[in-house]
Amino acid sequence: MAGTVADWRPVCAGLPPAAADDAVVRRFLESRFLAIAIEDADRPAGLFTGYYEPELTASRHRSARFSVPLYRRPPDLVDDAPYRTRAEIDSGALAGRHLELFWLADPLDAFFLQVQGSGRLRLLEGGTVRVGFAGSNGRPYTAIGRLLVERGELTKDTVSLQTIRDWLRAHPAEAGPLMRQNARYVFFKEVHGAGPIGAEGVPLTPGRSLAIDPTLMPLGVPFWLDTSYPVDTPEAGRPLQRLVVAQDIGAAIKGSVRGDLFWGSGDTAMHYAGRMKQPGRYFLLLPSAVAARRAGAS
Repeated sequence: MAGTVADWRPVCAGLPPAAADDAVVRRFLESRFLAIAIEDADRPAGLFTGYYEPELTASRHRSARFSVPLYRRPPDLVDDAPYRTRAEIDSGALAGRHLELFWLADPLDAFFLQVQGSGRLRLLEGGTVRVGFAGSNGRPYTAIGRLLVERGELTKDTVSLQTIRDWLRAHPAEAGPLMRQNARYVFFKEVHGAGPIGAEGVPLTPGRSLAIDPTLMPLGVPFWLDTSYPVDTPEAGRPLQRLVVAQDIGAAIKGSVRGDLFWGSGDTAMHYAGRMKQPGRYFLLLPSAVAARRAGAS
């Protein structure tokens, strides 16, 4: 879809320097790229959600308060092969194997950290560390927000990260069984340097990095995003139109017109990301020669 390395090398070599002003970058893009409208079964509109990097308090050592483990990747895990389920791991299937990387105080924090795939931990012992995705148990992802809507606990209009978390806190006896219906379990590693690191292997940029379905869209390619800001934000309903780059993937991101926008770290990022479920569309930016070949082939 996106051509070859040879198609991209001359374009990348001509990129303006990072300090160039917007007008220079815009002229470069307009002269070297063509925008291709992406549709899914002749439908140009799709769904755009958001994700973020949580900031949590953690410890390197287990205690009465910090008793929820974040596990490192087990050595017997094989990528894409089914491994222990969330229910089995929560019941102690990995206990005693010295796989605990850090300890959290709240099982909800651990669950949502796995959903986001990366995070920053403020350690009781001092300092801050970043953890990133190291693998999963190969089980399918189930959105517990969708389950709550199906059960009539939330509606499609009200479901968000915030309302899901509020419901779990208000129903502690049901929280564990509900979370275990999402069989997918994520393992972590300590990440040094800039981050978080996306599936493309580069640090994500708040508001500019997009997670896509890699079976349908190419990683590393720029897109023009055309959607809107989420509800309950100062810009609610205003157009959100900008250049983004496909730098990540997500278990829940499936479809030709489907994206997950990275909002950054901390509470403000969570506020935007947790509420974002906007209709929108995007355009794939391809080097002119690649776009011309595609047009000729079709």
